[in-house]
Amino acid sequence: MSATPAPPIRVLLVDDQELFRAGVRTIIDAQPDLEVVGEAGDGDQAVRLVADLEPDVVLMDLRMPELDGVEATRRIFAPERVRARSRPVRVVVLTTFDLDERAATAIRHGASGFLLKDATPAQLTDAVRTVHGGNAVLAPNDLTTLLEGEFRTSRPLPPAYDRLTDKEREVLLGVARGDSNAEIAASLFVSESTVKTHLGQVLRKLGLRDRVQVAVFAHAHGLVTES
Repeated sequence: MSATPAPPIRVLLVDDQELFRAGVRTIIDAQPDLEVVGEAGDGDQAVRLVADLEPDVVLMDLRMPELDGVEATRRIFAPERVRARSRPVRVVVLTTFDLDERAATAIRHGASGFLLKDATPAQLTDAVRTVHGGNAVLAPNDLTTLLEGEFRTSRPLPPAYDRLTDKEREVLLGVARGDSNAEIAASLFVSESTVKTHLGQVLRKLGLRDRVQVAVFAHAHGLVTES
């Protein structure tokens, strides 16, 4: 018997320009493993539809009237809303400006990266698949540049950090630098599966969702400069 195919990745489109949403919908729905489950024209509607439709990925415009994409992202990842969800959601913010400070703020609030609005259809669909897998959709150097500007003053480390083992801390720093699991494994002389195990413990102990939030945590607490 052949394996049952995985259900398509559910995508919510958020942009105040109907024509732009229509173009993105055409690109997304042309992929057999992706489907658009809803559209929103402003951030407030986006927050409601995330709760109602439970998408896997939200493509969120940053600049919208009424409620913008930054504030909508913050509300989507508010602790009470995260607890109420039966499935995780990832947000990719869409911007016309490279290395946008507003994009950095959205990432700090929980977004998994940003995508320029003039991205190619292949870049767009790859971004959806990438964030659904728990990874960032911007280059590690760009993420570092954004976060260094966002966190000019380091925050005190939470007590949960003391629960990490030495190896888990090394994996945390590797992820924060943008290293792949293979690169981290090579530097620590362990297997990739061991790195995945350590990373899972880091996420669990620190209450983080994915690799992007590990990078945010490390920059917010000044750990990257110490490495």
